[in-house]
This record gives sequence, C-alpha cells and structure tokens, in this order.
Amino acid sequence: MIELRDLLDEDEATLFQWRSEPEVDRWMSDADLPSREAHAVWFRALRSDPDMRGWMITRGGAPMGLLTLTGLTSHHRRASWNWFLGSAEARGRGVGRAAQVLGLDHAFQELGLHKVFAEVMADNDAALKAQSAAGFRREGYLRGHVLKDGQPRDVVLLGILASEWSELREAARRALSDAHLIAA
Repeated sequence: MIELRDLLDEDEATLFQWRSEPEVDRWMSDADLPSREAHAVWFRALRSDPDMRGWMITRGGAPMGLLTLTGLTSHHRRASWNWFLGSAEARGRGVGRAAQVLGLDHAFQELGLHKVFAEVMADNDAALKAQSAAGFRREGYLRGHVLKDGQPRDVVLLGILASEWSELREAARRALSDAHLIAA
C-alpha cells in the first residue's frame, strides 16, 4: 500500500541522496542542488515551520518520495504543491498518482485549503500527466521562467480547487483502492 507519513529524522539523509541524483535533480526548478548543510537547514524548517508541511511517500513502509505544501499560513488558504519520486522502483507504478490523491486529501480535508497550485517543468511529461490525472488543471505557461544548469526552461502552472477535488475524490480513491494501491 502507498501511504504518506510524517517525516522522521532519518529521512533527511534519504532525501539528500535522492536530491543528488541526476534523474531527480533534472526536474527540480526551485534551485541548484543545495549543499549538505543547506539541505539540513531546509529539512529542519520543513518539519518545524508552520508555513510548510511535508510527508514521505511510502510503499509497503519503504520510502519512495516526498510531497510538500508551502505557504500554508497565507490568508488565501492556498499552498504551493511539490512532489517527487526519489526511488527509481516507484516510477511508473502508480505511486505518484496515489501519493497525489492522499496529498490532496491532506490539503483539503485536514488543512482546509481552498486551492493547491504547482509549477512543473514543461517537458516533465510524467509529472504533468500524473497531476492532470489527479485533477489539476493547467492555469498558465511561463516561458523561460527558471534557469536550470544555466539554461532557461519553461514552466506550466497547474492548480486544483477544493470544490473540484470534492467532485473527483470518491472516484479517484475508489480506483486506487480497487488497484490495491491505497487503503479503502
């Protein structure tokens, strides 16, 4: 089963290892690979800052990736959504799709958000497909929006509203449960 669990101290090293891998780093639009020390500072903030929340994506208890929400203290009740699969064995097996459904439940039911939005590299077909399948809609396209390895890259803006998730939730959860990816 795929689950989201709160972050543990030992996850910091796993996340840094994943973040250091070229297959993961190539889709990171936020910044260049951080130093070990900067990563540790970010991880501590992710676990303690009320404006941020993160979960380890697990399959059968084994870490597979990370899902985060930032901007939680905004009076707009919206947050920025980021996720990645660090474990190569998780990719293409429904782990990302299941993690997003579980994450949207956290965002809208537990945290009471009105909207979740994301920036995805325009050529990251797998992430765009997964987020579209979870109900995210394309809201914009930013040309040359980020620099990655010194090169400008385009970004797609995606978003989903709580009301949209409410309409999609039951069918999305049922499909994943029927596929034995998440608990009923």
